[in-house]
Amino acid sequence: MERIAVNPWDWSLKLGYNQAEIIEGVTRQVICAGQTAVDGEGTPQHPNDMRAQIALALDNLEAVLAKAEMDLSNVTMLRIYATDVDEALKNFDLMGIRFGPHQVAPSMTLVGVTRLAIPGLLFEIEATAAA
Repeated sequence: MERIAVNPWDWSLKLGYNQAEIIEGVTRQVICAGQTAVDGEGTPQHPNDMRAQIALALDNLEAVLAKAEMDLSNVTMLRIYATDVDEALKNFDLMGIRFGPHQVAPSMTLVGVTRLAIPGLLFEIEATAAA
């Protein structure tokens, strides 16, 4: 798979994402449901702690990708939902910590929502991945 960044402007690069990516040579694609801060039984974890919820949602995303024989380097698009966008952005260094070593900056959308499906959850991340 080859990834070609498309950035008519460079401001998004400072935030850790490309405006678009051209993806060529793909043989498999995985569409991941929204991953949140729940344990293996689906029980919400880390109430009122955005940072811990982001970290666990990323752990869960990595677990789903691993089961599909992929990792964060395969992620081509992220859709993120947060009940408090400002608080989520304060903790976006976690995104860089996780995606940085893979040297990818997938296209991303961040949406503020009034609540998520399960009460107490603050952050949800959907991903599209390809190989």
